[in-house]
Amino acid sequence: MQQDGHTHDTHHGHESRHDPADHTAHSEHATHGDHGAHQNHGAHGKVSWSMAARATLHCLTGCAIGEVLGMVIGTALGWGNVPTMVLAITLAFFFGYALTLLGILKAGVGFKAALRVALAADTLSIAVMELIDNGVLALWPGAMDAHLTDWMFWGVLAFALFAAFLVTTPVNKWMIGRGKGHAVVHQYHH
Repeated sequence: MQQDGHTHDTHHGHESRHDPADHTAHSEHATHGDHGAHQNHGAHGKVSWSMAARATLHCLTGCAIGEVLGMVIGTALGWGNVPTMVLAITLAFFFGYALTLLGILKAGVGFKAALRVALAADTLSIAVMELIDNGVLALWPGAMDAHLTDWMFWGVLAFALFAAFLVTTPVNKWMIGRGKGHAVVHQYHH
């Protein structure tokens, strides 16, 4: 039934008023895909710290796998500090991207599109994480010369990863709030 130029529908015994602007808002809302993620950061780009921390932990997992593997390989082979660090950083980026890529591929996205999303989602986060992580390792006296059997190797590496998490979480919060970083991955989560 129509009254005063507005459409009213009866749905389950309730009248509802439809405004053309509601359809626009709904279609914009639908493009976000994951409604739960959209509700978490709200209409004004507000992102919860827990959402940012989850995104950072996801990124940190891949980075830590690559970082530890690179450090272990370089140290075990007796490489110098620079080649070991280069290998660790390379593997951190590889595994960081790989974890995101696998999740997007599972959602049925083609490889090229999934790779673009992973690069957009993780590049800044991994870069900040690696800068902090490797900065701590390089500046900590004796850390780069520690052996795999030395507590300092594992202790400083754990501290460096924790420091990277603390610094990268606000970066991810800022990026997600602007629709960047892990915000581009939300539509592929089920």
